[in-house]
Amino acid sequence: MEKNVECYSGVEYAEQPRKFLWRGEWRSVCRIVAERRTVDGKQFEILDDAGEKFLLAYQSPADHWTVRPVA
Repeated sequence: MEKNVECYSGVEYAEQPRKFLWRGEWRSVCRIVAERRTVDGKQFEILDDAGEKFLLAYQSPADHWTVRPVA
């Protein structure tokens, strides 16, 4: 499976997302606005290099990222 989020991983996986794939284009994460842990994994609300806000969510049981814009 192709990964749609690249992240920094130190002590554990997915400590900081660095870039993500959106509509066939890689975008850089410029700022992490909020970070949350859920039962399923981690969520990052971020601003990209175009100033758009996205939610990047990692579901650890499935080893899968979802990416969606935030209004």
